[in-house]
Amino acid sequence: MSSKPFRPRGPRPLADIAAGQISQALQQAGFASTEVVTRWDEIVGDDLASRSAPVKIAWPRRPQGTGDPEPGTLHVRVEAPFALEIQHLVPVIVERVNAFMGWRCVAAVRLTQIPLRAKTKPREAPRRPADEARLAHLVDGFEDEGLKAAVARFGRAVGGGQG
Repeated sequence: MSSKPFRPRGPRPLADIAAGQISQALQQAGFASTEVVTRWDEIVGDDLASRSAPVKIAWPRRPQGTGDPEPGTLHVRVEAPFALEIQHLVPVIVERVNAFMGWRCVAAVRLTQIPLRAKTKPREAPRRPADEARLAHLVDGFEDEGLKAAVARFGRAVGGGQG
């Protein structure tokens, strides 16, 4: 018998290859998980997400031996014309990020006025009405709307809504 570990042959998904590097880069920027970056539009809404992007979370230094971490400062890149509007929404952004993460990880937001690149959403392949109806029927039993939307999104991603 061979002592070499099993390695699948053939092409590997790019997401599997890049996941480690992306996760490491985000951790260096202060993000404990990729969720704040990858789901920014769900956290703050499409309107704010089109005008801003999270850059990093700066954590304060804490003396050794202290237990709970102090909340950090979320650095957000924002387009200059909308900086004042987003500045007024900072308490809402802090509340939404903390609610999304499930703990008080952000206490303040620091805005940096830098032009954003145009975000283009990838076009989805057209779906057959029968597949959409089947997917809607499958998620119909969920009472929680957020969970229902997440399961439907997952179903579309794995092909449940594409046939």
